[in-house]
Amino acid sequence: MSESDTGAGASEPFAEQQRLFKLLSQDTRHLIVQELLGHPAHLMSLAELEYMVGKTQAAIKDQLDTLIDAGIVARYTHDPSESARDLPSQFYGFTERGVEILYEYKYLRGLPVARALYENTRKTEKVERHEAAPRPALPPTVVDALVFDEPKLKPSSE
Repeated sequence: MSESDTGAGASEPFAEQQRLFKLLSQDTRHLIVQELLGHPAHLMSLAELEYMVGKTQAAIKDQLDTLIDAGIVARYTHDPSESARDLPSQFYGFTERGVEILYEYKYLRGLPVARALYENTRKTEKVERHEAAPRPALPPTVVDALVFDEPKLKPSSE
């Protein structure tokens, strides 16, 4: 009897959906995804993630490795910063597959909220320095997927 005869093949898409849902809903991984969505460059250093997620670098690295293995996140290197003492050279950001999954699971609808939360979080001097550091370029399709129209508010005349 083949898979199609038993109906087992029909459940495979649901198994993949369930696997991805479980992958994205784990607390630390979910926070990492939210922080990457909110970051202005969508690329974060480990120190930025540590501060924003509130977990140890070891815990974050473990979850980043899981997201990397799943093809959702990649490690991007900015070679010119490798020799700079106070600037990060390793960053984490989404892959093309990652943004496809985030689109499918409706995470991208939360971009404006994630950005607002990120921008309104008080940051340390080190985190601000890392946030302003030069970064490598994300693939164009990833950049395009993460763009949204940010409202330009007029300063209040008080």
